[in-house]
Amino acid sequence: MRFSAFISVLRSVGPVVIGISLGFTLSLLSVNWTEEACYREGKEGEDVTVGQDGQLKGARKPNSISTINDVESEEDFEPRIVPYKQVQQGAPKKVFRAKYISTELGIRERLFVGVLTSKNTINTLGVAVNRTISHHLDSVLFFTGMRNRKVPHGMFVVSHGDERLIWNMFQNIKYILDHYINEYDWFYFVQDDAYTEADRIRALVDHLSMDRELYMGKPEEFIGGEMEGKYCYGGYGYLLSRTLLLRLQPYLENCRNDILSARPDEWLGRCIIDYTHTNCVSEFQGLQYHYYELGKNSDPSKEQSEQFKKALTVHPVSDPEQMYRLHRYFTELELQKTYDEIAKLQAEIKNVSVVAFEGNRSAQWPVGINPPFEPKSRFEVLKWEYFTEEEIYSCIDGSPKCELQGIDRMDVADVIDIAMVELNKKYKPVLQLKKQQLINGYRRFDPVRGMEYTLDLQLEVVNQKGHSRSITKRVHLVRPLSRTEIIPMPYVTEATRIHIIIPLTLQDRSFVDHFLQVFASNAFETSENAILTFLFIYDPVEAQQVNQNDIFASVKTQINTYERKYPTIKIPWISVKTETPSQIKFMDIISKKHPVDSLFFLANVNTHVNSEFLNRCRMNSINNWQVFFPLHFQDFNPDIAYHNQPRPATVDLIKDAGHFDRRSFEEACFYNSDYMATRTRMVADVQENEEILDTLDIFDMFLKYSGLHVFRAVEPALHQQYSYQACNPRLSEDIYHRCVQSNLEGLGSCSQLAMLLFEQEQGNST
Repeated sequence: MRFSAFISVLRSVGPVVIGISLGFTLSLLSVNWTEEACYREGKEGEDVTVGQDGQLKGARKPNSISTINDVESEEDFEPRIVPYKQVQQGAPKKVFRAKYISTELGIRERLFVGVLTSKNTINTLGVAVNRTISHHLDSVLFFTGMRNRKVPHGMFVVSHGDERLIWNMFQNIKYILDHYINEYDWFYFVQDDAYTEADRIRALVDHLSMDRELYMGKPEEFIGGEMEGKYCYGGYGYLLSRTLLLRLQPYLENCRNDILSARPDEWLGRCIIDYTHTNCVSEFQGLQYHYYELGKNSDPSKEQSEQFKKALTVHPVSDPEQMYRLHRYFTELELQKTYDEIAKLQAEIKNVSVVAFEGNRSAQWPVGINPPFEPKSRFEVLKWEYFTEEEIYSCIDGSPKCELQGIDRMDVADVIDIAMVELNKKYKPVLQLKKQQLINGYRRFDPVRGMEYTLDLQLEVVNQKGHSRSITKRVHLVRPLSRTEIIPMPYVTEATRIHIIIPLTLQDRSFVDHFLQVFASNAFETSENAILTFLFIYDPVEAQQVNQNDIFASVKTQINTYERKYPTIKIPWISVKTETPSQIKFMDIISKKHPVDSLFFLANVNTHVNSEFLNRCRMNSINNWQVFFPLHFQDFNPDIAYHNQPRPATVDLIKDAGHFDRRSFEEACFYNSDYMATRTRMVADVQENEEILDTLDIFDMFLKYSGLHVFRAVEPALHQQYSYQACNPRLSEDIYHRCVQSNLEGLGSCSQLAMLLFEQEQGNST
């Protein structure tokens, strides 16, 4: 029993005892190793000196390795101070950064198109080619030997100055290598007597590998058949890869000197085959280059072959009319193909929606169009407009009802016609529907899907037996928003000089001092590239007394003062005598005194002009393209806006401080050349009615006669202090009405006016 008890105790205590023993053993081994290392080799009997800090001199950390050289270096070590020397930094290396990200990343465009034309055909077939493909492709360039004096509008033409065909082909390839080889992956050449289906040729290159040496077109045997290989016949166009052209580049001069040929396409084919060993192919990686030979005087609408329907290029085209007929045929073909794809996708969406959680309700109508906008509050609910075939009950001027006219009338008529077409398509041949009248019409603009319509139509229904009856049918239609496109705009710069024109009348004299103070701090002191010009407007009586009593004498004195203060600044002025201060009349005078390329900013003496707005004036005014009419921020009448309150030193853009004056058209930015061209177009109307110069302002003139983009937008940097405008009844009724409305709306906000009336009513009642 005792032995078994001893064994049980030993089993429980044994591991602990063994662990402690191993620990002591390892500790002793470690101490021996460290102590042994503290003695220098061959001097184990010497004492080990101890430093002031109590540490052993010459000792090293456990498990480290010591050598004789280390010990000797420690004995001979003498500390020394290394003086600090500032590192002389050289001029930082300027890093070149590309202008565009695509250039820095090496991203290239896919397709470049070169059209081979001539002096005799550029104004006929060349123009037809440009009109049919230029708006589908990014880059289209026309190559010709000799050129006419006048190049057709909208075409980029490169002329080599020679009519030799082989020489021109050599120059074409050389021009591509010099200017465009690093910008495009594929180069397509076609003659101007061939029609090209632009979308198909672009789709072809989108599926081709850019690193292939490819020479693609219609393969043709060489004349005589002596040379092996095939070249691409030029009539149907041919596709060259960038890789192939780069490989051909060192041998281009050899081709010009050594290869003789009568045809430019055959010369190019021989050059490519001789030096790159690449033959013309019509099929590559499963992609086919389809082409079709068009018969003489053939009608494209009567061609029914599948090869014609699949063609990328059609050749030969005899005249521009045939080119346009081909373009219409292929456009209708692609349009129908698109409609079929849309119908197929809609059917797939309907089939999938059946197994969805909500069933068919998960598929929005129309299928494939964004669902309607869902308002989050009562203020976001979209408003429906009510209309009939003659009237609309939502007018721009705030009237409850007005005549349906212009683009709105065309819109309603188009929607009714489409509704009738779709109804007959649905019920024919069982029923035939005829519109009798529109009972109710509603429309609203949904920002996420487009214009929505709801029509209540009274219809006459005729069955197959000839029986008819009148019914009322409600239909819903959606005119969806189309795909967003980026419209290219001409290049403009912020370095253009602006001529600021300030018209002044007798009533404006008191505001000149404040205007000059603000303008001097914003323009004169910052060396703004702008010239300030005052236009003094005299009536006939004031003009007769100008020598005795000049009403603008004080203003001219102020101008002289600022010219002395800023010696580099000149402030010119122009004097005009007129009974009716029409914008067009005095701009006629100003226009003649400035160069054609001058940029004008027509402003008001109450306008605060700064550099921020002037830059936007430069950017938004585009010569021969766009004029800019900004909406300034107009302060409210301070007596009403700050009634019984202290007036702030500066006015912020908040609803209680002012508003953007939509009735004002006084400020305008435009080029003198655009003004002169527009003014020329209205000469005939002015000869018939001279009063038109008084009834129109510059905004209406550009809107009716220019054909330019009239850009009108709110301008937060353009600020006007409150001032009452003296409306001239001699001007047109419309201009006078706008002036009166501007004065009324500039008094204060609705809440401020209501509060003022409320206080007056309370004062009267007490």
